[in-house]
Amino acid sequence: MVATRTKPETAAQARVANGAAKRRLTLEPALFYLVATALGLIFIFPFFWALTSSLKTFPEVNTFPPLLFPAVPQWQNYTSVVVDRPFGLWVRNSMFVVLASTSGALLSSSLLAYSFARFNYRGRDLLFLITLGTLMLPAQVTLIPQYILFSKLGWINTLQPLWVPYWFGGGPFSIFLLRQFILSLPRDLDEAALTDGASPFRIYRSIVMPLCKPALATLAILWFVNGWNDFLAPIVYLNTPDNFTVAIGLNSLKQLSQFGGQRLQNDLMAAAVLATLPCIAIFLAGQRYFVRGVVLSGLKG
Repeated sequence: MVATRTKPETAAQARVANGAAKRRLTLEPALFYLVATALGLIFIFPFFWALTSSLKTFPEVNTFPPLLFPAVPQWQNYTSVVVDRPFGLWVRNSMFVVLASTSGALLSSSLLAYSFARFNYRGRDLLFLITLGTLMLPAQVTLIPQYILFSKLGWINTLQPLWVPYWFGGGPFSIFLLRQFILSLPRDLDEAALTDGASPFRIYRSIVMPLCKPALATLAILWFVNGWNDFLAPIVYLNTPDNFTVAIGLNSLKQLSQFGGQRLQNDLMAAAVLATLPCIAIFLAGQRYFVRGVVLSGLKG
């Protein structure tokens, strides 16, 4: 009698447990996607607000309570930014600075990372530790010495201070990331190339760098976004509007909008939307390499 009662009860408990497990497997992904969607909407709302505000009229921008959508989209706000403001000049200056600094950072940091990862020489580890130690120095610490140096070179109010320094090392983070990635590459490739008579520079150029494309793409995205959004260095070294980058140009529009210009607030929102498009485009284009480079660069210490 006991055995006959236990079997149905055990089967019923198993069915209840299976049902609970299925409900848990269904609810957990649903809850995850719900939270992810909510967080995504929260983070994207500022950009959405800037986009809608850029299409509003001046009275709609200053309406209280605020309007979420414009009654009639004012596309001429974007035309005003491009035609009436030197936005194109700001974009050209920023693009030159970003491309020059990114190219220099990738080239110089990859050479140093290759040296730290593949060569054995006296003081190598100490130099690498010192390089990593500079990560703890805030930019404000070296700002005054750099300003004095560039002033003596006659580079104040020019674009050189914004890109030339990146051709001399590229920054400790770039060196560290590329070194970690190169360490994950098998040394058998280097030894095989040396056996065939390849020089160390030939190995760097033809073997190591092609295999480092994910890490290089990651750094290219980071340097592009950092250079495009940089505000501190341009506002310190640049004085005339002809040399302004996008970040300083937006700041000048913001200052002008505080004097009550009826179209300036609309222009500021339109310019802010246009200024974000290159960063969004470069990230979407290299998202696959960006994720892969971050993951693979930490495989081997």
